[in-house]
Amino acid sequence: MKARIRHLTSTPAAGPGERLPVPQAAGGALEQARARFTAREAGAQWPMTCKPAQEVLAALQMPPYDTNKSNTGWYRFAGARATLSWLAGFPGTSWQERWEASPAAACPRQWAEQGQTWVASASDVTRWSTMQAGLLTLAGADVVRLPLAWLVGHRSTHLRQFVEEVRDPSGFARLEAHVDPGRWSALAGGKARLALARILLAKGGGLADITVGDAIEYDTVVREAGGTRSGSASTLFYSWLRELGHLPADAPTTLRLLGRVTGQLTCEQLVDRHGVASAPIRRLLIDYLEERRHRLDYSTLDNLARNLTRNFWSDLERHHPGITSLDLPAQVVSAWKERLRTRVQRRRHLDGTVEETVVERADRALLMMTVRAFYLDIARWAVEEPARWGPWAAPCPIREAETLDTKRTKRVKARMDQRTRERLPALETFARAAADHHRHRLAGLEALRAVPPGATFTAGGAVFVRTKNGGAGARDKAGTLLHFDLAEHRAFWAWAAVEFLRHTGARIEEMLETSHHALVQYRLPTTGEIVPLLQIAPSKTDQERVLLVSPELADVLAAIVRRVRDRRTGAIPLLAAYDYEERTWNPPAPLLFQWDRAGEPSRMTGELIRRALAEVLAYIGLTDATGEPMDFAPHDFRRMFITDAIRSGLPPHIAQVIVGHTNINTTMGYNAVYPTETIEAHRAFITRRRALRPAEEYCTPTEAEWEDFLGHFERRKLSVGTCARAYGTACIHEHACVRCSLLRPDPAQRARLAEIRDNLIARIAEAEAEGWLGEVEGLQVSLAGAEEKLRQLDRGHGQPTAVDLGIPTTRGDR
Repeated sequence: MKARIRHLTSTPAAGPGERLPVPQAAGGALEQARARFTAREAGAQWPMTCKPAQEVLAALQMPPYDTNKSNTGWYRFAGARATLSWLAGFPGTSWQERWEASPAAACPRQWAEQGQTWVASASDVTRWSTMQAGLLTLAGADVVRLPLAWLVGHRSTHLRQFVEEVRDPSGFARLEAHVDPGRWSALAGGKARLALARILLAKGGGLADITVGDAIEYDTVVREAGGTRSGSASTLFYSWLRELGHLPADAPTTLRLLGRVTGQLTCEQLVDRHGVASAPIRRLLIDYLEERRHRLDYSTLDNLARNLTRNFWSDLERHHPGITSLDLPAQVVSAWKERLRTRVQRRRHLDGTVEETVVERADRALLMMTVRAFYLDIARWAVEEPARWGPWAAPCPIREAETLDTKRTKRVKARMDQRTRERLPALETFARAAADHHRHRLAGLEALRAVPPGATFTAGGAVFVRTKNGGAGARDKAGTLLHFDLAEHRAFWAWAAVEFLRHTGARIEEMLETSHHALVQYRLPTTGEIVPLLQIAPSKTDQERVLLVSPELADVLAAIVRRVRDRRTGAIPLLAAYDYEERTWNPPAPLLFQWDRAGEPSRMTGELIRRALAEVLAYIGLTDATGEPMDFAPHDFRRMFITDAIRSGLPPHIAQVIVGHTNINTTMGYNAVYPTETIEAHRAFITRRRALRPAEEYCTPTEAEWEDFLGHFERRKLSVGTCARAYGTACIHEHACVRCSLLRPDPAQRARLAEIRDNLIARIAEAEAEGWLGEVEGLQVSLAGAEEKLRQLDRGHGQPTAVDLGIPTTRGDR
């Protein structure tokens, strides 16, 4: 049900029955950090700024302010002397107070436009560059401290280098030794060094004196000045300070996300953000959330608070002002239920207008269930604590039948099944397209790097001109700037995500939380063979699980490890990722899905993965049966994994353990191949078995079942390769392995395959000479299979036969 309402160009004032603007909690972590870590004040008096002019000028002629270049030293000294002469005409007992009283302190633009006139009126210096050098020298000598906003608005090509030479040179030397040389000299490294130089000029002291509050203040000033658009709002400088150990242990992990995340809100904040007018009801909702908080994770608590406040009580107060009792009249309940059937979906267009569309509310049954549980919990608690909860006990306005949504659930299941059936046949095509897309982007990046800046090169049949700054950007014939490094970056992670998700069936949040520590090894007790395993961290069910790493998945993991390893140390950088569900920072871990974002390790996001998948789909132009573009969502791979596993003969309860479902009905719901009758028959069969045998057998696989599952992989080793037959399936070629398409030939056994092929050719010639025509046909089938296996090895030539996963070892294994 959809109906377009109107287009808005601005936010209208709230009228009767309309929703008031909801206070945004984003950035709460930034406010908390500001309150906890205050920035240093520049002050008005300190030893250097209180010295007389002659002592200041004498200090400027001593190291480290003097220079080997006589001209440079003269310009700095003359400019400083002229600036001091001008500042002497303003009131104050220190040079800092005189600077703040001058018109130049108001705005760097005024200094740039009128500073030459101001200083020339009080001295014999008329050259503007000399005055610029003089002011920079005074700031570098800590005679005056320029505000951060002033420094961000002031342009100087020598500021960073000058500060590194005269202000804490030993600190900058230690920092340079700690940072990768390529990153130190790169554009992002230059911006980080400039940020540190500006903070020193504004706050005084050395690198070790910079506080968390100073860094937060600088980041805020840069963003307010438009640094997010110009790319100068990098927080790499803060990361360097943390790595040097200059910041306290409880300092924020990064500044990049503080303005967008909330942290965990209290129950009072969760209620107040939606504006409950009735004070008694507000107190009741807070107490109810506090009572349930210790049994819920934060994401569930957040949704519970939103449903009870915004979608239930705040809605009632908007349409029925003055309501203060949970005992609701029938007409009030009926009107609320009718409003709950739909919701307004807002979509902002590029021109700034907002399109509002009325759509059917998908979570209506869940909302009903939440409100019903609220009433029933209060009624039950009123028996145990009548003084506290008894006054609020009231008849529940939601019947049990209203919490059921069987029809919508069936529609969703049918839609998801159809989606899986459409995408499963195209999965291999999509996976190959992801690999081809990455190779295409990588070839373009290599072609760009092979030519000097400003030169022309060809990539993918198109002509580009590399930018002159030496970066990885280029412009096409239309003049559009393209970033070849970012395009290759997204293409690689699209391929890695497709392969990881389709071989593991993991959720996207589980994939993004996979670390290097998740790669473990297991020694089979029967053969002693080491089998690589992948540990999936607890996610939705808080229950970890271990998956067998297939050769295809091993190749992907090895490629990821090689890409994210630090070039200097060989280790994967530790990254403290923000958990958007729990609103907390996870402990530092060597996450596999991370990337270098302007020199600062950053966790991969779901938005980036979805954007990368969309680029692969645009590259291949895949369409569905109706000709519409086909999209692949990360969760589609989980449904296809379960469907393909059960279709290949994997028992459903084994599949349940592999994918981490607590209920086998959930696993069967993901399976799009079984019809409803088969599901019901299987459930009836399990019910009968449970009635005859102990129920604990069906909770988890038995040791025998697990040993049989692992033994399948031990028994598939052949003389010429490995049998990829699915678990629980019989050999369809009666062990004529050369003919079988499931045989994965071993490159080390190529000579044996060639010998088998030559022998088959000889036997065919002998059979034809002797007239044994009955054997010729069978031998030709075997010959075709042998030649196909040799072609498979030729196509995979150049790929490593052994994959180094870099599995961490314990101290005892070394």
